Amino acid sequence: MNWDLLLDPLFRLPFVTGLGLAIGLPLLGLYLRMRGEWLAVLGIAQLAALGALAASVFALPGLLGAGAAGVGAVVAKRMGRGGGMGAYVLMLLIGWSLAVLLLANHPAIEHVGQGLFDGQLYFADSDHALATLVLIVLGGALLHRHGQRLLLARAHPVLARACAHTRRAHWRFDLLVGISVGVGILSLGVMAAFALTWVPAWIVFDRARSWRQAQRQVVLIGVLGYAAAFVVALVADQPFGPVCVVGVLGAGLVVRWGLARR
Repeated sequence: MNWDLLLDPLFRLPFVTGLGLAIGLPLLGLYLRMRGEWLAVLGIAQLAALGALAASVFALPGLLGAGAAGVGAVVAKRMGRGGGMGAYVLMLLIGWSLAVLLLANHPAIEHVGQGLFDGQLYFADSDHALATLVLIVLGGALLHRHGQRLLLARAHPVLARACAHTRRAHWRFDLLVGISVGVGILSLGVMAAFALTWVPAWIVFDRARSWRQAQRQVVLIGVLGYAAAFVVALVADQPFGPVCVVGVLGAGLVVRWGLARR
């Protein structure tokens, strides 16, 4: 194990980039859990991965392809009158199958596919960091402004459907999720981004005493799991994605145990 790597300036930007995602993705996951759309991230992530691979075939930036595919998935779901969880299952199946076929017929982009599924955080550059920063700023502003409307839709769905402001809030939130997942998979990997979005919300949603407490707890799980995974994967020379999944699960179980003892 090479502990000196933790002090290497080369890994500072990737760490900060991933830390931003470890804060933002769990918060988005909490709202998705509240709406009963926990499978959304995995479905969108598979289509975003397909978009990133397709962009690589045409020598375009992966961020552009993943973000466009994420937005396209959200728009297609919305234009198709929702579709419920079935829409996300279709996204998952279509994204996975076409991505595998694309990799099979374009071996030159195999390294891109491996990075998407193993996690390529240590290669995150200034573009990834800038995209993450923009999403945190815009996402924080959106949740601050429309968070109450999103919660209202849970408590009073009929009233929410009749409110134009609430419908627009849902549109904007869905677009934020689509773009965030696209950025997240390029840095963290598909399953690591899914774990950061789903696991913290699954742990605290039915146990937190208030919405604000739930928000604090999902961020705590995300940050602890991510930080532990970053250290272990770096010093032990392991692929980041699987280690991040284990780290988030471990942090979630620790927090869950702590909540059960209260």
